[in-house]
Amino acid sequence: MSLKERIDADYKAAMKVRDAVKVSVLRLLRSAIHNAEIDRQRALTDDEILGVIQSEIRKRRESIEAFQQGGRADLAEREQAELAILEAYLPQPLSRAELEVLVRETIREVGALSVRDMGKVMAALMPKVRGRADGREVNELVRQLLEGASPKE
Repeated sequence: MSLKERIDADYKAAMKVRDAVKVSVLRLLRSAIHNAEIDRQRALTDDEILGVIQSEIRKRRESIEAFQQGGRADLAEREQAELAILEAYLPQPLSRAELEVLVRETIREVGALSVRDMGKVMAALMPKVRGRADGREVNELVRQLLEGASPKE
């Protein structure tokens, strides 16, 4: 079952049990996927759908932060519930150790020697960790490992 089919099935199930929050979140997610398909003029792959989900998750996290700063705990809680629903569609996240192994392998694969090669490493690494690791965390780890690998002047 593709990710899109799973989302559609969960949407229908949520409608049957009248789970208003889940129906709302999945309706918005389906709409975002549909809009992305229109933009690309083709059906999205599961990896591309994961990108859409991550974008929606990012929006929820920003909203939670804004609502908390504004003293609107009620709205922050609703966004938190929506976030939990969306996160259920992401694959199991990589542990720090698993991520470090992947980063080291990719550095070897592309033959990176210094921080100047970071773009090559990130380009090769991101498809491997999409949906399973935060991009900022990956970027920091790559930078740390490349700085440690570069000769000190």
